[in-house]
Amino acid sequence: MLRYLTGGESHGKCILAILDGMPAGLLVDKSRIDRELKRRMSGYGRGKRMNIESDKVKILSGLRRSRTTGSPISVMVPNADHSIDNLPVVLDPRPGHADLAGVLKYGLEDVRDVLERSSARETVARVSLGTFARLLLEEFDIRLTSHVVGIGGVWSGVKGLGLAQTMTLAERSPVRCAHPEASRLMMRKIDEAANDGDTLGGVFEIIVKGLPAGLGSYAQWDKKIDASIARAVMSIQAIKGVSFGIGFESASRAGSAVHDEIFFDKNSGFYRKTNNAGGVEGGMTNGEDVVIRAVMKPIPTLKKPLSSVNIKTKKAFKAAVERSDVCAVPAAGVVGEAVVAIEIANALIEKAGGDSVKEMKRNYEGYLDQLRKF
Repeated sequence: MLRYLTGGESHGKCILAILDGMPAGLLVDKSRIDRELKRRMSGYGRGKRMNIESDKVKILSGLRRSRTTGSPISVMVPNADHSIDNLPVVLDPRPGHADLAGVLKYGLEDVRDVLERSSARETVARVSLGTFARLLLEEFDIRLTSHVVGIGGVWSGVKGLGLAQTMTLAERSPVRCAHPEASRLMMRKIDEAANDGDTLGGVFEIIVKGLPAGLGSYAQWDKKIDASIARAVMSIQAIKGVSFGIGFESASRAGSAVHDEIFFDKNSGFYRKTNNAGGVEGGMTNGEDVVIRAVMKPIPTLKKPLSSVNIKTKKAFKAAVERSDVCAVPAAGVVGEAVVAIEIANALIEKAGGDSVKEMKRNYEGYLDQLRKF
């Protein structure tokens, strides 16, 4: 199985990560990781730090001549702004952030000790490792992308686009929205929030194409692939909800308008005409595209800060103001792609087995042949 750990602080020397369990023989193009890191930094509404950092990954172990060896992969992304020891003490925790709960939990006397690690800067590590997983999935013709479907109450209304078209349109948009007019309205909303000293959240969608039926399992709760994906996406900073397919909308529909009917023909095998389930049933992929949506709350750091309490004096103060984004939903979608790629790659490794990509491909082709003959 794939396992990973991340380390580092927002203004420390670097962000570190270790990935264990990646099979041998995977060709890794370092520039592909750097490209994903650049995507993570993009998006209308990002803060000034994006003008400071130029994230480039350093691969420290696990590769030889650009191919994985089967040993743990370790990576590092240096921070251009590594001023952690010179930054001022913070005593006024921000509502909506890890600040107060963190200092209470660890008995700390400076909120800085919490916010440096709880910062979304940590996602640099997950995007780096997620690219390894993404490259593995592409060896099996499994691809994924994300796009923004809503920011600040503006919704794109995009439906029915293929993965390639969605990817193309989203990457052209400053807010990574596949609907041009909605993109303009979203940017206007972001400008209004910035002028008001406020922030905005939204919703992004991740689409995974090329998955066979049968990744994950119904046999145990911790083997359910939607559960592992939901946990991974929920672990992204500021994410407050995750759904699959039509998600919460299914609560207001009758069963006949929710469940995807099953059909069969000799060329396609089993298939569905709808995908309300989002490609997952009973904790397993069902052969349709996996479609995940995530809700991101507005960034807690406001230029017009909310009321708080000084942790030393216990007197009322306005919350601390740190450098941050007005809206980070477009970037969160890129992080979402990374963590979803890791979970699906993990399920694929478990299903196909093998210590090398070559062995996995042999086993995987056998499984696909089994599905074709069923």
